[in-house]
Amino acid sequence: MRPLRYSINITLDGCCDHREGVPDEQTHLHAAQTIAEVDAILLGRTTFEMMQDAWRGPGLNPEMPEWTEPFARTMDSMKKYVVSSTLSDLDWNAELIRGDLRQAVIDLKRQPGNGILVGGVQLPLALAQWGLIDECEFVVHPRIAGHGPTLLAGLSEHLDLEPLSRKEFQSGVVATRYAVRN
Repeated sequence: MRPLRYSINITLDGCCDHREGVPDEQTHLHAAQTIAEVDAILLGRTTFEMMQDAWRGPGLNPEMPEWTEPFARTMDSMKKYVVSSTLSDLDWNAELIRGDLRQAVIDLKRQPGNGILVGGVQLPLALAQWGLIDECEFVVHPRIAGHGPTLLAGLSEHLDLEPLSRKEFQSGVVATRYAVRN
């Protein structure tokens, strides 16, 4: 069974607002490597649309620094599963998931492969509630945002985590990967 990995950028106070991170070359390279370790990405509609607007077609967004290119290429080519009840037609290597989300994710996990990466805020909360997340990676930026959304807000039961790896970047960002203990 392939693992489901949750990866998210957060501030020290747990804010998951993507605009609050401190983007740099090292964190983008790390994110590209994290994505390259899996076979597919699972995204909710909001995160999918945000990622598509920013990263579809590498080199097409002249506002992005050149060092974002490896991340853009990796994100652009990756198989994506999108959870949405409002979208109808998808492209960008994306397939729509509707209906019983829990069963759909269980079925995806049962397929052979290296893993599935999930990002965002609301979708990972549901997956954590069902005990479907196998690993978490928190990329913690040295900033206090003072606002939300916050990491897994509303979780009904705590998640016990076992540290797997830790990587520090020159910017002060720290990426820590954990296994979820069931």
